[in-house]
Amino acid sequence: MPRAKNVNIYLSSTRSRISSGSSFKESQVDVLCPPNCDFSRSEVWGTGVYASVSSICSAAAHSGVIDSRGGPVHLKFLPGQSGYHPSFANGVWSSSLHKWKRSFTVSRGNTTSLEVSGQPKATVIPTGSIIHILARTIKKKPAKNAKRNSKPVIKDCKADIAFLIDGSWNLGKRRFNLQKNFVIRVTNLLGIGPEGPLVGIVQVSDNPKIEFMLKDNTNSRDLNSAIKNVTYKGGETNVGKALMHTTEGFFTPNKGARTGYPKVVVVLVDGWPSDEIENAAHRARESGINVFIVSVAKALPEERKMVRDQNYAEKIVCRNNGLFSYAIQNWFGMYKFIKPIAQRLCSHSQMICSRTCHNSVNLGFLIDGSSSVGDSNFRTVLNFISEILKPFDIHQIGARVGAVQFTYDQRTEFDFDDHLTKDDVLNAISSIRYWSGGTATGEALTYTLKNLFGKIKNNNVNVLIVITDGQSYDDVQSPATLAHQAGVIVYSVGISWAMPNELRAMASEPKDSHNFFAKDFPMVNKLVPDILKGICNDYSAKAM
Repeated sequence: MPRAKNVNIYLSSTRSRISSGSSFKESQVDVLCPPNCDFSRSEVWGTGVYASVSSICSAAAHSGVIDSRGGPVHLKFLPGQSGYHPSFANGVWSSSLHKWKRSFTVSRGNTTSLEVSGQPKATVIPTGSIIHILARTIKKKPAKNAKRNSKPVIKDCKADIAFLIDGSWNLGKRRFNLQKNFVIRVTNLLGIGPEGPLVGIVQVSDNPKIEFMLKDNTNSRDLNSAIKNVTYKGGETNVGKALMHTTEGFFTPNKGARTGYPKVVVVLVDGWPSDEIENAAHRARESGINVFIVSVAKALPEERKMVRDQNYAEKIVCRNNGLFSYAIQNWFGMYKFIKPIAQRLCSHSQMICSRTCHNSVNLGFLIDGSSSVGDSNFRTVLNFISEILKPFDIHQIGARVGAVQFTYDQRTEFDFDDHLTKDDVLNAISSIRYWSGGTATGEALTYTLKNLFGKIKNNNVNVLIVITDGQSYDDVQSPATLAHQAGVIVYSVGISWAMPNELRAMASEPKDSHNFFAKDFPMVNKLVPDILKGICNDYSAKAM
């Protein structure tokens, strides 16, 4: 097998990347990363194997091949793959990426082959990109169908999205149109529709303007036309004001916001905000909004004194973990970011700001239907369950509810997948018929763990609420321990003749905040606030 040829390249920018539209004739390349650079500021996707859109030098720093002094890096080019995994290493955040067309790995390069003083053996690359290395080094692929990018490529995307587009004087009409084209290209990948993502536009200026709402355009063709018709306002870049306006009045049912869909704001800013953004960002997070920022043309060193808040990008996003931020050098180099941004907007499991205790739990109810309860008291228990459910956002991508009734035997009244709206769940609860029989709580716990929680496959926190009025005929300790070990948080609610030792055995730790007792059935509703508070505390602890 012939030895692979190497091309030696000197990178004069930490942001240098491999063009996604080009391929090297050689399978390996030696590059030289410059010293004294902040490698944490450039984008990286993947761990070990990196998507080709990643910064080469930042990927090398992330992998530990180089440090702040820079140095030689050996690149090996690989085909694209699915599932580039995120991680934090050596001061560099690497983000996740669902799929990309090319990859590379990095290892320590050959120092002797990369002299840059005197007569260089490495090819010097202009600042910003590696895509124009040499004509002999790059082979352009033939263009494919131009309509390819207009087809939705992200499946099962569900989100309510507001794009806050920059309409300031700083941008100018030409770049404003480039910005609109960028938004069109991103949304074309999402599959706009009533059951999928919906998009609205807010223009940032002296005063924000809602150009159109979520409900106004329910297919890509209409949305494209609406975006093209947005006219440039001019004015200051009052991002904070626009974000506050969007948070307070955009995501409402009458404007098209939907129950169970993550709320997303994408802030596009050329330069930097003119106003204060911290209060608006805090309010957005409190409201369950996932704020992304795409910043274009960051301030030059001589301009930084004009920036009101140097850390605005870190403060405005949902979380400063690399997932919600993109820094683009200019509008002309934005196209390689379109697909990664679209994929992130559809990453339901990573929309951490919209995930709360009320929309990200699987609530299972294990209901005592034994003879000692009686039909009237059983109805009181069902009303108690309905009161617990009132704050929860029940949806296909929200909270789920399931119920099991037990005596000596057990039956699934309804599964987590059976009812996906609150009204349907409440109707199903009220329709449960009283069974009557003995009390085998231990077997019921085992049954529920297998037949209710064993079937659900989502990222929600699992919570089981056991409601009983008497002593079990079998052991509850062992099946409860198995439930705890499986990650199910168990609340035990005892009424009347329920045994305190059994309630404590079933309850998760700390026992005192997970087991409750009511002296009689009419008193049970008074337990609702403490149970709801406990569920939210447990969710917060799991989510950290």
